[in-house]
Amino acid sequence: MLKSDASDRLTPSDHYTQLRALLREAATLGSVAGLLNWDQETYMPPSAAEHRAAQMAMVAGLVHERRTSPRIGELIAACESSGVAKSDPDGAEAANLRCIRRDYDRATRLPTKLVTELAHTASLSQEAWKNAREKSDFSIFLPWLDKMVGLTRRKAECFGVPAGGELYDALLEEYEPGATAKEIDAIFKPLALRLSTLVQELTAKGKRPDDRFLNVSFAPAGQHEMGQFVLKHMGFDFNAGRLDTTTHPFCSGMAPGDTRLTTRYRGERFADALYGTMHEGGHGLYEQGLPKTGSSSRWGEPLADSTSLGIHESQSRMWENFVGRSREFWEWLLPHARKFSSGALDGFSPEQAYLAANIVTPSHIRVEADEATYNMHVMLRFELERAIFGGGLKVADLPGEWNSRFKRLLGVDVPDHHRGCLQDVHWSFGLIGYFPTYTLGNLYAAQFWETIRSDIPDLDPKMARGEFADLKSWLNDRIHRHGRRFQAGELCQRVTGRPLSSDPLMRHLEGKFKAVYGI
Repeated sequence: MLKSDASDRLTPSDHYTQLRALLREAATLGSVAGLLNWDQETYMPPSAAEHRAAQMAMVAGLVHERRTSPRIGELIAACESSGVAKSDPDGAEAANLRCIRRDYDRATRLPTKLVTELAHTASLSQEAWKNAREKSDFSIFLPWLDKMVGLTRRKAECFGVPAGGELYDALLEEYEPGATAKEIDAIFKPLALRLSTLVQELTAKGKRPDDRFLNVSFAPAGQHEMGQFVLKHMGFDFNAGRLDTTTHPFCSGMAPGDTRLTTRYRGERFADALYGTMHEGGHGLYEQGLPKTGSSSRWGEPLADSTSLGIHESQSRMWENFVGRSREFWEWLLPHARKFSSGALDGFSPEQAYLAANIVTPSHIRVEADEATYNMHVMLRFELERAIFGGGLKVADLPGEWNSRFKRLLGVDVPDHHRGCLQDVHWSFGLIGYFPTYTLGNLYAAQFWETIRSDIPDLDPKMARGEFADLKSWLNDRIHRHGRRFQAGELCQRVTGRPLSSDPLMRHLEGKFKAVYGI
């Protein structure tokens, strides 16, 4: 009773302060899970998998209990009924409370037992995927994937089917709030047709550039040095982050001042690693640009989180493609790349590098795909996920369905599971509903880029000198600092003055590739 009386005497400001403090505690505990996962992806010995699964399950349960505590619910209600946010509906407090309420309502629909079981199974499933991918043996991964799909379905059922929607929408909401499968399908189908027409035109009428530049043998140690060099010029802060290697590259903005990037190297096709590093670097710059640190830190609050994975992917794809595959980028980097390659790239010109970096060839691996065919990889995964959750596709039938749809979309036979349905790590974690955000990211990136070029008219000569500070500052100011203040669609409208459209992406792709192919 005394505790309740004391609570009743709190001011609206006190309620909000307490709420922020509890969210910060939950986020800090959640960052421990992020560190455990990063370690599992990078340096953890295989024999530690069983115990790591137990660790992940325990931490996930503790985080869930904190985020769904009745006290947080009481504080949210108190803040909503008070004047904390009413004075400025568009202010930080109002935006925070809207997102906190959404997150709390969704989280409280999930039983802690399901959350811990998902975390435990995902940790073991990840190790099974690594083994299956290495051996190109889907049967190793099948029981784990089947279990992860079952658990993810239970999670979606807890969230419930949105009015007029489908079960898959409940999963999309986790990664791209407000998006629905029907809306995404309406974007993807005409886009696929336009992309297919472009690829056919390039193949039939164009002259394919020389690809010798891409096939130069380049030691991984030199590739790593070059990747760090490029990231530093992009503006990535290595005092608040690091770059390591893994099976499937990722970025983890796990905590204030701690953003981890990973990549992978091969002796051949060094550009795949370079672009993978730049891709994760774009994610890293977003994480470092969010208001997590300093005197104005909002760590633990929605305003310190990214607004959607589509916007997050717009940042990575922008640096990878709009910067990294530009003529200006290679004018700057090639002299340095020659040194990092110990002379292996001597004799090549920036123009040769630029043309080789923009060859369009349907291929098996999504993360190594060219800009014109990349989205078809995403569409394939979207179709398969939607079929699994609503169209009757069984997990055991996934490889065959993958291969037949891949052939139809990209015209290429799949030689093995390693280069087929086992290439991505996402499903081992239960990240279903995630893949569509990659293409949404490309669409946002292209639309942002047109505005950037208008706002920074001398961008090209600056990129040719390796000067990316103005671009990074623009992204920090227009995208990163807002956190989740605006949903993705509203952010796009505010930044570009237009709703999201596929036209900017197609203008970019058609303009560049027709010139590269001499059409």
